[in-house]
Amino acid sequence: MRSVGFTIVAIAVAAIGTSGTTHAQAISLGRIASFTITGDAIKAPLDGLKGDATRGRTLAYDPERGNCTICHPVPGGDARVQGTVGPPLAGVAARLDEGQIRMRLVDGTKLNPETIMPPYYRIEGLSRVGREFAGKPILDAQQIEDIVAFLATLR
Repeated sequence: MRSVGFTIVAIAVAAIGTSGTTHAQAISLGRIASFTITGDAIKAPLDGLKGDATRGRTLAYDPERGNCTICHPVPGGDARVQGTVGPPLAGVAARLDEGQIRMRLVDGTKLNPETIMPPYYRIEGLSRVGREFAGKPILDAQQIEDIVAFLATLR
């Protein structure tokens, strides 16, 4: 078991270098929460936060934030604008528990280094990050928990 913390950098940002903020700096700046990876999951909610499924649904469909539909078919959305690169999210809560969903959102590369899913809560080891986004997460801890809460409703 190890404790790891990450922050996100926005998706589809102009390429101009790597994030110069370290994990320890990001924690001290309050930009990311510490968490523990156990197996294939982060069991405890980030910062002990409770997610809100309604806010999470909004984030999942928001092209400026979560943007889940760019890669995944998501129930309740317009099928004409949903991606097929990622697996369908219908029934995701029957396949994965909240900790496993959280792990995939925070940093799926810890489970599959070849994944094309962006790490939504990591700051280190990223490339092609715009200066204005360096050292910042795509989603903050509350937003991660909100999306986890939403995805947990998809049985």
